[in-house]
Amino acid sequence: MQLGQLDGISFLISSRMKIAVVLIVILLSLTLASIFLPLADGIVLGLVLAYIARPIYLKLHRYQRLGALIATLVIVMPIVLILGSGIFEIVRFIGWIFDNQDVFINSLFDFVRSIDVPPEYNEQIRQIIWDMSTSVLPLLSGFGFLSYAKTIVMFILNLVISVLVCYFLLADGYKIYKGIVAFMPVDNRPWVTEYIQHLDLILKGVFIGNAYAALFVSITSLVVFYIFGFSHILALATLIFIASIIPLFAGYTVLVALAVIRYFQMGLEAAVIFFVVASIVIYLPPEFILRPYLASMHSRVHPMLIMLSFLGGAFVGGIAGFFVAPIILASLIAAYRVHMGTPVYGEKKKAELPGLK
Repeated sequence: MQLGQLDGISFLISSRMKIAVVLIVILLSLTLASIFLPLADGIVLGLVLAYIARPIYLKLHRYQRLGALIATLVIVMPIVLILGSGIFEIVRFIGWIFDNQDVFINSLFDFVRSIDVPPEYNEQIRQIIWDMSTSVLPLLSGFGFLSYAKTIVMFILNLVISVLVCYFLLADGYKIYKGIVAFMPVDNRPWVTEYIQHLDLILKGVFIGNAYAALFVSITSLVVFYIFGFSHILALATLIFIASIIPLFAGYTVLVALAVIRYFQMGLEAAVIFFVVASIVIYLPPEFILRPYLASMHSRVHPMLIMLSFLGGAFVGGIAGFFVAPIILASLIAAYRVHMGTPVYGEKKKAELPGLK
């Protein structure tokens, strides 16, 4: 026992330089990760956008850089513009509320009076609004202008980074994949390749099919909202995109809320007309044409797990967490499938990372 311990200690001493190098590499990696952490939203969103744009890039992969540029412009830029403009409008509206709290509270009181709430509920609603105006809003507005300005700057910076990350992943993703496989020991390369295949298939099912349908829904919703005279249409289109991309959810959650508001403002007939027209124009094409066409990309993961990962990730990590949580879930499921020897469903025996030729 003592001899074994001495042999172990002797081995550690003889390998002290290698151990020191490994520790230095780990320390540098952690330092680099902390530097990149403020840009995590842009990096993760860029990875997701690369998956969404990849089907177009694979049609143009012979022209590596040009194909990546075209795929980025055709698919990614509309998503970035919709999400960016919508979230920017939401943030700006929240900032306006902080700067004009009295006007906002009076508007809420006017709205409650206009919808003719029953007397037994009217006073309760007015008390809730008053409590919010005297506690929640002053607390939130205490963050100050500098914090608000910093949030806007970081948001714009992360959007730019997401586009750049998407482009370079499409153009150089295959090289990254080959580098990861080459880094592994030769004996481990087969299961590493199989793991990447499973992970890639799951991520395609999670991101690509839902994202294309959500993109179509959000673009058509812009036209519908404009025709019906809604304000803040970019913010509403962004909410519909986010709701549509999450399994078990749908943009119907936004449409129902808008129809209820329209009912209180303009009556039952106007609310029904809006809901029927919006449902036919916005949802029939993606649900009956686009989603079935993309069914082959399904991840074969229970939608409840995906929904919980999306929502839980958003609460824990914001925009980055919204997309990182499904990626972590996919990584665990891929590891389980490799361990169980599950075949890659209907896929050729090669991985298709963003940018794969």
